[in-house]
Amino acid sequence: MVRCGCVLFRKYGNFIDNLRLFIKGGSGGMGYPRLGGEGGKGGDIWVVAHKKMTLKQLKDKYPQKRFVAEGGANSRVSALKGSKGKDCEIPVPVGISVTDENGKIIGELNKEGDRILVAEGGLGGKLLTNFLPLKGQRRIIHLDLKLIADVGLVGFPNAGKSSLLSRVSHAKPAIADYAFTTLKPELGKIMYNDFKQISVADLPGLIEGAHMNKGMGHKFLKHIERTRQLLFVVDICGFQLSSQTKYRTAFETIILLTKELELYKEELQTKPALLAVNKMDLPDAQDKFHELVNQLQNPKDFLHLFEKNMIPERTMEFQHIIPISAITGEGIEELKNYIRKSLDEHANQENEAYHKKQLLNLRISNTTSYSESLSKQTVTSSRMDII
Repeated sequence: MVRCGCVLFRKYGNFIDNLRLFIKGGSGGMGYPRLGGEGGKGGDIWVVAHKKMTLKQLKDKYPQKRFVAEGGANSRVSALKGSKGKDCEIPVPVGISVTDENGKIIGELNKEGDRILVAEGGLGGKLLTNFLPLKGQRRIIHLDLKLIADVGLVGFPNAGKSSLLSRVSHAKPAIADYAFTTLKPELGKIMYNDFKQISVADLPGLIEGAHMNKGMGHKFLKHIERTRQLLFVVDICGFQLSSQTKYRTAFETIILLTKELELYKEELQTKPALLAVNKMDLPDAQDKFHELVNQLQNPKDFLHLFEKNMIPERTMEFQHIIPISAITGEGIEELKNYIRKSLDEHANQENEAYHKKQLLNLRISNTTSYSESLSKQTVTSSRMDII
């Protein structure tokens, strides 16, 4: 059962990535003191992952966002044991993290069908409760969406991320000659000839200080956390947000992006990363590209040009550096092939590590079983000697 209440949510355009809900488990049913009957337990509340669900659909379907499970049935002469109240299921998209009002993580839903118990129903009246029912658990929960994609695009505004996404997939993001055309995350899929599909997330451009809530990009840094691989996209000619801000070369852009990721969450730097150097159709692009490659191969020789607080603890090591032009299509096929190759290599490494761990656990289990068997034989032998 869904009843009226209040809702807090954060949205960007039609994209919502956070919802605040009130939930309450069903109350237990009344007991029957004269005959010792027990009331039914109240219904529970579950959050369940569905592939085709979005937080916007959830908000539109249940605009008040107050979820209350059904109460348990009262005990009566014809049914001394009251039936349990009906559970309430809240459909949410895959990739949801559920937290309580204090920010403590209750659980995560990472695949279709995952479910989390978020509020328990109250016990029915029984002898221990003087046959009086208990109320269901009530709480505020937050649904926080983190997009799940194979590849996350990282870059400053106007680097050409949206143009690149439209080139490699069937997505149709907004594209223009000014910064901040991407106001919400966009998801696209790269389709290969053998029907292999790789999902790509295009996030709003970061700016310097994004980790300190400057600009819009910081709101979406969390979506990078669940991507398997990062794809840095930089303009070969560098970047300047406005006439009041400092011009940054392509190399400076990469260093600053790395620093922003580090300040937000250091673990992001451990993800496999590729670098797409965009706008190679512009004049002098080749000379600038060779200079950039030299700087990336010997970063320590150029870090003295930066202010100390701008230098990351560790620089990104790119598996591949691919020159491209999202406008002309130059290098796009090579980039798609490198993305797939990198993901396949990473998947193979993960599988190998998993099998090694399983083998180690099996050996430990066999060793433990052998030791226990040997110990039992020793005890039995000792008893025989005593007899």
